[in-house]
Amino acid sequence: MRKLTYGAFAVLCKGSLCLGAIAGVVATGTPVMAIDYLETPLFTDKVAAGELPAVGDRLPKDPSVVQFTGNKQIGRHGGELRTLIGRAKDVRLLVVYGYARLVGYNEKIEIVPDILQSIEVKEGRQFTFKLRSGHKWSDGHPFTTEDFRYWWEDVALNLKISPAGPPRLMLSDGQPPKFEVLDKTTVRYTWPKANPFFLPRLAGASPLFIYRPAHYLNQYHGRYATPGELKKQLKKHRTRSWASLHNRYDNMYRFDNPDLPTLQPWVNNSRPPATRFIAVRNPFYHRVDTQGRQLPYIDNFVLLVSDGKLIAAKAGTGEVDLQARNLAFNNLTFLRENEAQGGFSTYLWRIAKGAHVALYPNLNVADPGWSKLMRDVRFRRALSLAVDRNSINESLFFGQALEGNNTLLPNSPLYREIYQTQWAHYDPDLANELLDQIGLNKYDDQDIRLMPDGRPLEIIIETAGEDAEQVDVLELIAESWAEVGVKLFIKPSQREVFRNRIFSGQAQMSIWSGLENGVATAATIPEELAPTSQQQLMWPKWGQYYETSGKAGEAPDMPEAQELSALATKWVDVTDPVQREEIWHRMLSIHAENIFSIGVVSGVQQPVVVKHGLKNVPVDGIYNWDPGAHFGIYRPDTFWIDR
Repeated sequence: MRKLTYGAFAVLCKGSLCLGAIAGVVATGTPVMAIDYLETPLFTDKVAAGELPAVGDRLPKDPSVVQFTGNKQIGRHGGELRTLIGRAKDVRLLVVYGYARLVGYNEKIEIVPDILQSIEVKEGRQFTFKLRSGHKWSDGHPFTTEDFRYWWEDVALNLKISPAGPPRLMLSDGQPPKFEVLDKTTVRYTWPKANPFFLPRLAGASPLFIYRPAHYLNQYHGRYATPGELKKQLKKHRTRSWASLHNRYDNMYRFDNPDLPTLQPWVNNSRPPATRFIAVRNPFYHRVDTQGRQLPYIDNFVLLVSDGKLIAAKAGTGEVDLQARNLAFNNLTFLRENEAQGGFSTYLWRIAKGAHVALYPNLNVADPGWSKLMRDVRFRRALSLAVDRNSINESLFFGQALEGNNTLLPNSPLYREIYQTQWAHYDPDLANELLDQIGLNKYDDQDIRLMPDGRPLEIIIETAGEDAEQVDVLELIAESWAEVGVKLFIKPSQREVFRNRIFSGQAQMSIWSGLENGVATAATIPEELAPTSQQQLMWPKWGQYYETSGKAGEAPDMPEAQELSALATKWVDVTDPVQREEIWHRMLSIHAENIFSIGVVSGVQQPVVVKHGLKNVPVDGIYNWDPGAHFGIYRPDTFWIDR
């Protein structure tokens, strides 16, 4: 058996979601003791037969050692964990939940090394990454700096694969980094200006993968594959372009190519289309516990495809081991009633979004008549004032939710009550007055207001069709909006169609959750509050313009949106904490005043079904996409089954 040493990592960023303003930060391991490796039972026969190296030869020389605190305990190997997904594409949740990242968030929302052995940050613009010597991909091939070089030079900078150039997240002030390979385990990225976006994106639920398994993908790359072999591949896969072929198999996040090597704790063995995805433990995974057991503890992670509307019912009959996705607060009574028979417990985690549900007027809607209305702040305020949030709270959330705007939650140090309540109280009289001011003072015979062009004021709110709770909310909003002469229609569709309609300007309004990070600090990047992403449903074309550096989309043409963009840029340029806090408050104030999204309720609790015998799942937790990766920050590779 081989020995290893381990110690605590230095924390990179306390109470913050970025490292951009920190200079000279170093995180590395300090040797404190040695332990023996224990062979994983699942691999004992393969090791004995010579089909797989012994555990000591599979691990990096200095693996990441997990030290358990609180109620977590060292576990045992074996077993299968089952969870339900609503569609085959959700196989990507193996990457989300697996949460193996170069750097990742811990439970305190601090960024620390994970796949990396250490990281050094200077002036917020130079990042030196040290890999773990001997680390291997899931197929046993060495994971080295060549994998970083391949992605940067042969993928990100290759115009055939990446016609738009490197990802926007790899640019600081429009400039790419200087990339250097210092040795087989050390790479460096240096930007002219600070890049506070870099590490948070590497730690994200849907991360920026700045490395690739070069030894696998280069067989599809025009620079490396021989012309004859490449021609055979193109013919075999009926593809004209080698770049398209390369992109087809380069699915680090989608996780639907079982042949693509990975660094995640479980390796997907199922090829879509499928209704059952079985992921098997990665024999070369880089984490161990303090007794020398290689993680993950659980052998198989199984994702079962089911109709999203049936997931709550199946969870309540004990068909899953761990489930939160597609469960809502209104399922709680049913779940609690079936705990004993189903052999599970229902935990309640705090949802950390700025709003559990919010409406998004599309400021980029293509229809001229609707565009004029959506861009009139009086119209957005009127719609917000006409939402009876108290009725929704009492009817759907037992009065336990917070009523108000899509903004930061009370446990954020930046929280101010005015941000939550401004234009968010139920006042149909004021709503009617504002609508009259706009000129919407004529009605049809159904008491629905008429738009200036004579059309009835009928707002179609689009949903992704995955959440029955959203429909319940919309039905209640429809009742209160009808009182002020606004007709609401609900249009469900598949998520891809839903987003494409919004992106193209066909959708008038949509419903989704609110700010991803409702507990931000002044050191958190305020990009969610400015047009920075096409995924922002209130201004997708402005966000696309930012993401593509002006190559697609539209430049913001509303003064308030332009100010938000300028403030977000200013936040990056300043390092003074007081100035950053002032910027945050100005941006939050602009949102509260302008109602770019109409928050309904927040602070709702998320039911989490946990099968009896599944250990190390926190009873109290935060359920959030980014930061959090849902279960990711709680490290599902440390969950284990005691049966």
